[in-house]
Amino acid sequence: MSDANTQKGSVSTEEEEEDWTEFADAGYGSAYDPWSDLVQAEPEESGHEQFEDDEHWDVPPAPSAAGIAHLVRIGSCDHCLTRLSGGRLAWSSAAEDGAAIRARALEAESGLTVDEAVDCCPFCENLFADLDLLVTRTVEKLAGVEFTRVQLGSHFAKDHIAEEEELRTRHGAQGSRGLKAGFVEAYADRLRVEYPSVKMVKERPQVMLLVDTLTLEVRVDIRSLFLYGRYRKLERGIPQTRWPCRACKGRGGGCESCAGSGLQYPDSVQDLIGEPLRRLFSAADTSFHGMGREDIDVRCLGSGRPFVIELKSPLKRTADHSELIELINAEAGGRVEVIGLRASKRPEVARIKQTAAEKSYTIRFSYEGDLDADEVERQVLSLAGETLYQQTPNRVSHRRADKVRERKVVSITNVVVEPPEVQLCVRAESGTYVKELIHSDEGRTTPSITERLGVPCEVLWLDVEEVHAD
Repeated sequence: MSDANTQKGSVSTEEEEEDWTEFADAGYGSAYDPWSDLVQAEPEESGHEQFEDDEHWDVPPAPSAAGIAHLVRIGSCDHCLTRLSGGRLAWSSAAEDGAAIRARALEAESGLTVDEAVDCCPFCENLFADLDLLVTRTVEKLAGVEFTRVQLGSHFAKDHIAEEEELRTRHGAQGSRGLKAGFVEAYADRLRVEYPSVKMVKERPQVMLLVDTLTLEVRVDIRSLFLYGRYRKLERGIPQTRWPCRACKGRGGGCESCAGSGLQYPDSVQDLIGEPLRRLFSAADTSFHGMGREDIDVRCLGSGRPFVIELKSPLKRTADHSELIELINAEAGGRVEVIGLRASKRPEVARIKQTAAEKSYTIRFSYEGDLDADEVERQVLSLAGETLYQQTPNRVSHRRADKVRERKVVSITNVVVEPPEVQLCVRAESGTYVKELIHSDEGRTTPSITERLGVPCEVLWLDVEEVHAD
């Protein structure tokens, strides 16, 4: 484990600002109601009926001497004596402080003994005695994990919390620390001994630890690592993200059609970039979030398309950005190129997805018939500034809602007519179906070059020249 701030140019992982409900109920979420999981306990259902007679109701609470003596009498553990007595609370010495409180109470009141009916602390049910075991289990599970920020949480049975609250209100000093908050603080104090450079945080953790107090199990959730960059796709025939095999849908270990890979295409931008990173960071998997996507047969050139790649459950969190770029580009072999890699956070994924960036394209198409070259150029240029009405294309109708979208052609430049082919540059609004601008998709896009020329047109190739973002 190493501090992410100690390496120049290293990947910072001040990560996502998201709620995690299982941890928020430990008091770490800003919307957390500390009383939301309490239930009204009927007196006859209490697990501590032996303490509910009139004599115990009349005992004044701590920090009175009688109240502290009563805490000893009912079997409170040393940690809970410290927590409930109203004195100074330091978790690092809570056991010793509680033992001292117990000794003073026994010395002051001769004949003070623990009720024979008590087999465990009525407040924590001896949970604090298991702190060493929980820390040992935590250290074992975090072996090999690099992190500097951790968030802690705990899961308690609701009836336990309710009963402890009732007893604490009756017998503990006013303002005594509740069981759930106190346990997490004590657990954090023990962990600081094992990990002195690690910060205990309430947001943007790199690791989340959840203790189940019923089973004494520790759940470790390693949060994702995010990197932002731009990619250039220099070869056609590569999808942006993994494309499951059409035959087996990627299930059951693949099929004969996909040679057991589960993929329709063996490579993708996601894996060409993500696999070297996954191996280097020892991550479980990747997710790829691009600012739009180009078709499989389209290259992406210029300064590239913005993306955020998410590395899931990484064991390592720091690396030099320039070395990462060199690694990716070397393994991609000129098919994909990454530029401008830097650290990112989960909120940037939403920004990437929501940014409506204009894009510039170079297109080459062919047309039928013997047309005047000057007239072809004039008709092509006439579409600059036009608003297109594009019904969902046939080629994507299986995965997109069937509706008409309005998109503007911002500009058309560099028209070169070489009968029967034409090459041009187009800048258009985000979400424009550029191929359909050429061939009209059987009239589903209007106006179109096919419509203006009055003859069928076919796209020969298409390149994204620039994504106008950032």
